[in-house]
Amino acid sequence: MAVQAGRFGQKGWLMFQKCAWYLFLIGITAFWVGRVLPKRWFHADRFPFRSYDAERNGEIYQNLGIRWWKDRLPDMSRIFPKWIPSKRIVPGMDCGQIIVMIQETCVAELVHGILSALGLVCLWIWPGPGGVIVFLIWVVVGNIPYIMIQRYNRPRLMRLEERMARTDMILESSVAPE
Repeated sequence: MAVQAGRFGQKGWLMFQKCAWYLFLIGITAFWVGRVLPKRWFHADRFPFRSYDAERNGEIYQNLGIRWWKDRLPDMSRIFPKWIPSKRIVPGMDCGQIIVMIQETCVAELVHGILSALGLVCLWIWPGPGGVIVFLIWVVVGNIPYIMIQRYNRPRLMRLEERMARTDMILESSVAPE
């Protein structure tokens, strides 16, 4: 017995499935690419990752309520804790660990940006309103919020790393040589 396809009909259902499989496959591929990219390639103070004046070091995202919704979204570091470092700051972390977190925000932003662009293929797979709807959901729900989270967290992590580095310098300079 055939599955009822609803309003879009059999062809629409087939096109939706093709888009879903495509997005699933590029998502998995992008995840693994993001894991193997050398972190040294990513510099939070350079284009495109640096914070722009209009972002006011993440304040613009606070105005969009990011503090309320960012922890309610699925987080790959909770789904794959062995492969993605936790994004939680815990006592005893050093500057090196914070730098890795900063680089991870750059990787995540790049991956979600590329996934957004690759979502355009859905318009080719499913020309017309169906493909447009799938693409918009993919970008607006599946990628933009995560890019916003990275852009919100990065300046905060950078300020934390700067404070930790200053504190370390003060502590090192206050230790008297024997």
